[in-house]
Amino acid sequence: MAAIPFSSYEALKDEECEQRIRDARAALKDNVLILGHHYQREAVYQFADQTGDSLQLSRLASKAKAPYIVFCGVHFMAEVADMLTATSQKVILPDLAAGCSMADMANLVTVERAWKELNEVLKADEVVLPITYINSAADLKAFCGRHGGTVCTSTNAQAVLTWALAERQKVLFFPDQHLGRNTAVRMGIPLEDMVVWNYTQPMGGLTPEKIKKARIFLWQGHCSVHQLFLPEHIQRYKQKYPDAKVISHPECSYEVCELSDAIGSTDFIIRTVKQSPKGSRWLVGTELNLVSRLAKEVLPEEKIVDFMAPMVCQCSTMYRIDLPHLAWVLDNLLESNVVNQIIVPEAVQKEALLALDRMYQIS
Repeated sequence: MAAIPFSSYEALKDEECEQRIRDARAALKDNVLILGHHYQREAVYQFADQTGDSLQLSRLASKAKAPYIVFCGVHFMAEVADMLTATSQKVILPDLAAGCSMADMANLVTVERAWKELNEVLKADEVVLPITYINSAADLKAFCGRHGGTVCTSTNAQAVLTWALAERQKVLFFPDQHLGRNTAVRMGIPLEDMVVWNYTQPMGGLTPEKIKKARIFLWQGHCSVHQLFLPEHIQRYKQKYPDAKVISHPECSYEVCELSDAIGSTDFIIRTVKQSPKGSRWLVGTELNLVSRLAKEVLPEEKIVDFMAPMVCQCSTMYRIDLPHLAWVLDNLLESNVVNQIIVPEAVQKEALLALDRMYQIS
């Protein structure tokens, strides 16, 4: 049967979509697993069978027996899930437009050009080790795999960077400069040992002397959400609530992290706040949906959780996963139609898994 077109879902009200999702979910039973990222909007998040951060969800998918995995996240997350699941399982992204602005700041063309330029000054394959953040396309993970590099998450970045600098003299870290910088600083590496690689400029905008001197090349990439948090947000809050604690994601700027009491992944943020004393107050620097959800969960313990920025900071690409798209993919599964399947080519998958396997061995 031909796939049901999405156009017939665009005008549906939320209540209609929710009912369709509940009906489809009940009919599909154990044949489908719905994964929901922490940053997902609440309307969609409520239907997730499993929730977590990106790699955590992919690992859960790898253990699942359901033939269909509906990943309510973004494109790179679904790619990892496809690589970690069985070939018989199909990973579906409800909206193919759900990407990641940070991941888009590094692509295979620009990274390979950077590697070529590094080779003009250094013997890159001998002295530079590439590390890509999990927030990147599968072909960049494959690039790291074939050049002896690896992948990192916000949780294991320090262990991975420590390993990398023991393997080679220098590191090319992409696509998020802030995670790389904040991790290196916590390891005791001076800021002057790091340079930003501007991928829009020849030689990254650096002189041969700067390239030879640097230990870490930080790709000029960032998260569009976490870049909106500023030091003055923390300073104003602490003036008003001097006893409050500040916790930030390492994708925030160096200046924000320097003013924070704790820095860590989404899972770390959730655990730290939940395990804190009754009545404590927190200022949190990460995506709004997560912060709002966390604030409600800890309110019965008289904990106050506030969002760091005065403006709304939602992951706009994640936000493209909505009720109509979720209802659409589930209804199509009821008709034995698989829409929006994410498939990583076998050649790319093989090299990307090399990089992921190295990460597992390290961390």
